Amino acid sequence: MFLIMSMARKPSWARFKVKFTDDFYYMSRLLRRYSLNTVCVDAHCPNIYRCWGRRTATFMILGNVCTRSCKFCSVEHGDPGRVVDWDEPKRVAEAVKELGLRYVIITSVDRDDLPDGGASVYAETIREIKKISRDIYVEVLIPDFNCSVEALKTVVDAGPNVVSHNIETVERLTPIVRDVRAGYHRSLKVLKMAKDLGAKITKSGIMLGFGEKFEEVVETMRDLRRVGVDVLTIGQYLQPTRSHLPVVEYVSPEQFKRLQNIGYELGFRLVIAGPRVRSSYLSDIYGSKLNL
Repeated sequence: MFLIMSMARKPSWARFKVKFTDDFYYMSRLLRRYSLNTVCVDAHCPNIYRCWGRRTATFMILGNVCTRSCKFCSVEHGDPGRVVDWDEPKRVAEAVKELGLRYVIITSVDRDDLPDGGASVYAETIREIKKISRDIYVEVLIPDFNCSVEALKTVVDAGPNVVSHNIETVERLTPIVRDVRAGYHRSLKVLKMAKDLGAKITKSGIMLGFGEKFEEVVETMRDLRRVGVDVLTIGQYLQPTRSHLPVVEYVSPEQFKRLQNIGYELGFRLVIAGPRVRSSYLSDIYGSKLNL
């Protein structure tokens, strides 16, 4: 069993400091100027102050309205009405150039309203960034594209350095945590397809704190390795608003370290585990360890 803490008070390792810096305000102005969304804002990421303070962000393309409604996610959900901003890839690239980024993370809402799930916009965004410099590393954190081989191939063929898709939680809790259209085995299939289509590095992420058992987490890690996943992130779930799933437990740093060690024993090339870890957490720093 994981270490369960009182729900009345977060342990020290689950608290995040709010720190507004000049670089934070610079990022805020830049994103407004280019009319860009970030998962940092829309998903209420607690790491926003640290990342924006380093002039990095996870760009969220394809709008800010998701066609799915996962119980842990604060991104707005609804019907985007098939609207696509085809100028967005260029604006992302312009922002990347202005920031001088060498490692870029691109994610999106789910767009089940689009025939290709938005894969063509992902591909165009990758190409626009690579026009700046082929040496810029691009990590894409993608939806499942309804398991479309064609959509996934569109993204992989554009040449991202890392293809990431989060499995989010253990199999038993998937129907509770994720949208009904998502699925544990569907995510495994997407990750395997990406590898089979030629993705250089595949990556996935797990959140803890929904009531999963330690053995279930290890089994999820084994399943991810069976489909060739190279990089794994494991972090603590934090309730973004009162209308989202409550935190069942806070997992101790020692347990995260134990899972990290098990991950390396299972053969992952890189395992980033800790209470503050999110799927894009310090990707530019950790990515250098992969020798992309």
